[in-house]
Amino acid sequence: MQIQKLYISPTSLTPEVHFSPQENIFLIRGISSPEDVRAMYYPVIEWVVVFVNEIIEGKYKNYKPDYPLKFQTDLVYFNSSSAKFLYDIFTELKRLIPHGIPVIVEWFYEEGDIDLKEGGMDIAILAEMEFLFIPKKADS
Repeated sequence: MQIQKLYISPTSLTPEVHFSPQENIFLIRGISSPEDVRAMYYPVIEWVVVFVNEIIEGKYKNYKPDYPLKFQTDLVYFNSSSAKFLYDIFTELKRLIPHGIPVIVEWFYEEGDIDLKEGGMDIAILAEMEFLFIPKKADS
């Protein structure tokens, strides 16, 4: 049996997490400044570890060069504690690359929010992964 999707509703301090392998949706969106960062992210990391292991074991055959795993990060803010856990998620996903599974990371940021873009660039460098940086129009 393949892993079930993971959905965590957003709050004023925690992001929406929507992982659905069947739909190729892997999204973290909103604000990530949880009071208890471990309680927020440990279940997410555990889910990602199981999912990555299942792909490596061949339980998901749909991820291939013409159908990459696409991971989207659309945060308005994340604190330094969250950054460590985001790094852990990307480090797990990176395990797929040597197995011929392409991983595309789309890092959304509001146009002009250099801090958010640079935060993503720092995580990309640390995780040794290429991210696509996608500017969004700032809300007017």
